[in-house]
Amino acid sequence: MQRPRREDGARCERGQGRAAPAAGAAPVTAVEAAAATATATDPFYSYSGGAPLSSFAPGTVLASRTLQYHLLGIPSPVRAIQLLYRTTDAQGRPAANVTTVVRSPSGDGTKAVSYQSFYDSLDPADGPSRAIAGDVTFGGLIPNVEALVLVPLLTQGYDLVIPDTEGQRADFAAGPEYGRNTLDSIRAATRSAETGLGSATAFGLVGYSGGAIATNWAAALAPGYAPDVNRRLVGFAQGGLLVDPAHNLTYVDGSLAWSGVIPMAVIGVSRSYGIDLKQYLSGYGLEVYEELEQGSIVDALGRYPGLTWKKMAKPEYADPHSIPAFVEAMNTINLGSAPTPTVPGYVAQGDAGVLEGTFADPPGIGTGDGVMVAGDVRALARQYCATGNPAVKYSQFDLLSHAGVPVVWAPLALDWLNDRFAGRTAPSDCNRIPAGNSLAPEKPTSSS
Repeated sequence: MQRPRREDGARCERGQGRAAPAAGAAPVTAVEAAAATATATDPFYSYSGGAPLSSFAPGTVLASRTLQYHLLGIPSPVRAIQLLYRTTDAQGRPAANVTTVVRSPSGDGTKAVSYQSFYDSLDPADGPSRAIAGDVTFGGLIPNVEALVLVPLLTQGYDLVIPDTEGQRADFAAGPEYGRNTLDSIRAATRSAETGLGSATAFGLVGYSGGAIATNWAAALAPGYAPDVNRRLVGFAQGGLLVDPAHNLTYVDGSLAWSGVIPMAVIGVSRSYGIDLKQYLSGYGLEVYEELEQGSIVDALGRYPGLTWKKMAKPEYADPHSIPAFVEAMNTINLGSAPTPTVPGYVAQGDAGVLEGTFADPPGIGTGDGVMVAGDVRALARQYCATGNPAVKYSQFDLLSHAGVPVVWAPLALDWLNDRFAGRTAPSDCNRIPAGNSLAPEKPTSSS
């Protein structure tokens, strides 16, 4: 088949045929319009085969292309292979997603790292694959900065797989979807003849912050959702983890920098799980919702100092627990209710959130790094130890905030991964992890 070419010289291969549009389509939302616009400028992201996505197994490669790895829109000599593959979204529906494979100059295909980006965005155009392909967006600056983390991995012989963890609708904070997108990305990478990866390739999972959400959910879901991938995992390394979102929303409520996470969470939950939360918002809440509907974490940080849930909600919904659908969604993405990973893990967390303007210390929740709750992360690590996985290393950096931890964590995580790939016995801190919070599901209350 003749290979169609992008104007920048990228080669693209895909299945033939195009599915007919569905009749009686629902009104187009803002995010769907944004996704359609992004797809129109780069049709690689749109599955165009005649067979329905449901007819393909998760991880099936639907299309592929080879291009130059771009930094801030400038092509580099490094080549990247991008794959469109079948996966499963937050609501359990078949979906198409994109991942990027970058081969190490010294790699031999036997070891790879699945790196989950912390691009945290509500705009599909901010995904790492689009930045790598040359698109330049404000929210896409993060995947460009992350090249500083990727270079050490490549120089040590690790091939890289970099999934768009949020999917093509940017389902922000939908942890289970993040995890499935990550696992199916690994499947796709090892099923493509172009990548040089295969069934014998061992994988490590790495991610910080939003990337930690994907990393931990992938490790937790792998035994049940992708046992074929789980058998090839040597471990997962993560830092700055979201565990119980209901706790995080309370922790950042009224903070100086991180309060913008509140509307991002409302939008992400609404979109991911098909819940209309606008009906519970005040006039001001609706304004903020519309301002951030296609925004990223760089748009939200510091933009709404002192913002609280009460300011966003109608008076009768001043307590978010009075919205049963929201509580149910929060519980769905609570890692405390997810399975225990069966592979070794390195978990790191900061606890100096005051450095980033989060001064809260709510009863039963405590302090954190500014956005992530340290007590929740400790509780999750202890839970893993108590439920059959003693190979958990835990580091808490009491003097570092969310932005400071990666500087220390990244080299430690790489050393830890090197040991896992070398087959050395994984360390355990199970007898030294301080007590944490309750991770029990939240319970809805009646509105007042």
